[in-house]
Amino acid sequence: MIDTGALLMLFLGLGLGALVAALLALYMANRRIARQLKALDELQVQRLQQLKNDVSTFQQGSIRMGEDLVALRDLFKRMEDKQQRIEQHDPQSLPYNQAARLVSLGASVEDLTQSCGLSKAEAELVARLHEARKP
Repeated sequence: MIDTGALLMLFLGLGLGALVAALLALYMANRRIARQLKALDELQVQRLQQLKNDVSTFQQGSIRMGEDLVALRDLFKRMEDKQQRIEQHDPQSLPYNQAARLVSLGASVEDLTQSCGLSKAEAELVARLHEARKP
């Protein structure tokens, strides 16, 4: 018969062996997870840098677009001023200016032909142009 002490020692040895094997498996799993976390961290750092670069590019584009809009606004204002000066110095444009003002006040095509001396076609054109400018 097997001695009880020897049997106890055998079970104790098997238990310790299983415990060591389990600890080794946990250690290996822990190392694998640590490597995966490190790789994910590196990917996250790269992605963050890419996003920073993208935001910087968008900011620079927005700044350039804003500068272009300011330049266009200035150009538009200069052109508008120039047009007004030309209209004020051109005696033939006075009936058209008066017709545009009358249309904005609600005058009809007949009113324009009588008040401004425009032909019916010219009065209709002024009225349509004024309607097209309304927002």
